[in-house]
Amino acid sequence: MENKDTWPIKQLVEDVHYYTEDGLMVFTERYHLARGDCCGSSCRHCPFDHMNVNREELK
Repeated sequence: MENKDTWPIKQLVEDVHYYTEDGLMVFTERYHLARGDCCGSSCRHCPFDHMNVNREELK
């Protein structure tokens, strides 16, 4: 599998694009890089320094 993906990702692969924790899907940095920008949801693996997240939510 290539190390880069294009958006939209046609087939998400567990442990590559996401993993499951406590029944929730957690997207990896690779997924976010393919997406191309911060979605504003305070994602754990955001490679964009949470640029679209309300700073009050990060406290």
